[in-house]
Amino acid sequence: MALIGRLFVILFGFFTAAMCAGIVVVGAVLWPELSDLDFGPVDHDPRNILFGIGFVFVSGFALLPAMLVAVIAEAFYIRSLLAYAVAGAVIGLVCYLGLLPFDPGTLQFDGLVRRHLEVMTGAGILAGVVYWAIAGRNSGAWRQPPAPRAPLPQAPPPAAPRP
Repeated sequence: MALIGRLFVILFGFFTAAMCAGIVVVGAVLWPELSDLDFGPVDHDPRNILFGIGFVFVSGFALLPAMLVAVIAEAFYIRSLLAYAVAGAVIGLVCYLGLLPFDPGTLQFDGLVRRHLEVMTGAGILAGVVYWAIAGRNSGAWRQPPAPRAPLPQAPPPAAPRP
């Protein structure tokens, strides 16, 4: 029964983390002046806006890697905030690079935009932290048996009759 409850907590944590990451991505794409580090001109193409809004609708793209991380964390009792932040960064990086074509001749991704890479990695870190706050800090706790109860006090033995 504890496992079923844990699965609901994991799913709620994933969907909340995906929502937070989607908000970061859409916010960074729609309002680049709020997150621009002034590394060069920002391309205001409609593709950038579609990329940001599309990631919210395609947040299921991160479902398989995130569930793999959740299974590994549950199996090995991984409860570290840093582990979830790094896993979120890697998942954000993989989600962005998975959308780009790869040229095997030059071993480079075509159309790589550094700012998008930074936004997706940052959104992944935030998603990892949100997931940790909801589900990760109790990872593997469902497998621990409940604490034993204190034994009931024994009744004193009957007194022997006095002669």
